[in-house]
Amino acid sequence: MLTLKVIGQETEKVIKGLEKKHFKNAKETIERVLELDRERRNAQSELDATLAQSKQCAAKIGMLMKEKALEEVEKVKADVALLKEKAKVLQDKMDSAAAATQEILYTIPNIPYDEVPDGVAAEDNVIEKTGGMETSLPENALPHWELAKKYDLIDFDLGVKITGAGFPVYKGKGAQLQRALINFFLDEARKAGYIEIMPPTVVNAASGYGTGQLPDKEGQMYHCGLDDFYLIPTAEVPVTNIYRDVILDEKQLPIKNCAYTQCFRREAGSYGKDVRGLNRLHEFSKVEIVRIDTPEHSKESHKEMLEHVEGLLKKLELPYRILRLCGGDMSFTAALCFDFEVYSEAQKRWLEVSSVSNFDNYQANRLKCRYRTADKKTELCHTLNGSALALPRIVAALLENNQTPDGIRIPAALVPYCGFDMIN
Repeated sequence: MLTLKVIGQETEKVIKGLEKKHFKNAKETIERVLELDRERRNAQSELDATLAQSKQCAAKIGMLMKEKALEEVEKVKADVALLKEKAKVLQDKMDSAAAATQEILYTIPNIPYDEVPDGVAAEDNVIEKTGGMETSLPENALPHWELAKKYDLIDFDLGVKITGAGFPVYKGKGAQLQRALINFFLDEARKAGYIEIMPPTVVNAASGYGTGQLPDKEGQMYHCGLDDFYLIPTAEVPVTNIYRDVILDEKQLPIKNCAYTQCFRREAGSYGKDVRGLNRLHEFSKVEIVRIDTPEHSKESHKEMLEHVEGLLKKLELPYRILRLCGGDMSFTAALCFDFEVYSEAQKRWLEVSSVSNFDNYQANRLKCRYRTADKKTELCHTLNGSALALPRIVAALLENNQTPDGIRIPAALVPYCGFDMIN
């Protein structure tokens, strides 16, 4: 969440940033936060004075007891009782203001960097770069859901029988392709210096609040009500929460972690052609990269992460583009975000396969993830993460863009992982 220091010192910048993200009632919300913080600080100041006065009375009682001025002792004790009652009221007032401030802060999104373009929705995003190999498909090219059926790779109906829509069953070479991609992405991350983590796929509410999924995305997460656990929407949540309530040494940074997990999203409200096949699932595989860094180096880390994801798409020989997201299309927690999309030749549409985000110190403030500088000062870290990569739409694009009259060609980089170069 935003720090009270930033809100207090850069109020206009914060309001403009929130308006750029199209956050409703930005000015009124920030003014309410500042008002509550003034109430808390005033109560704190008055409480400190009351406690100091109470301490003086306690010392006075000691002196009067020595003098055996018992009548005076009783008067001072009565004053102390009143001061204690006043202190309790002030403490309650201070706690109430602090709790109300925290509650509002949880609902306020991160503010975007200056380089984030203005805009309301996806059509306002800026295309930064396009690349990859051109695709030439045979006549009557099939979409991936028909290819999956033709070659017996994925059974969507069986997934509906076992669980429901959005939970496909991968079979034979379809399952092998999934496993090959997971291992390929993990190996590439390891070569780039990321340390692999195998985290839980369920988290507690504190972890959800730590990375900002709660309360913003509560309706999109699967909730295990009996135990108050949440199925993770991405490995970002458990991996970043490793560093919750941790003070790191500056020499440890940047920390680079990667993790393969299953991911779960309710995708409430999704419907139509955009959800066919693998386009939008409730359960899917993903390899995530996460960095914890210093403020001075986080932009360089972000650049390196973007280059890493682009390198994966080049090795998979897929046509891709990189988008700089506008304020209105960015996530709740991001300060700067780039999306990677691959082109589906058979569907004639772009499919998002990765978001690579810099959260500045927004998540770190929620997590209390800090580092100690060389001169022993404690500062908030910056956190970053990105998909490297999400599998469903990668699989969709690989199947569609590599179909030939003889079968589906496997990109050279994946052949050692698959053990076959053609699906036929």
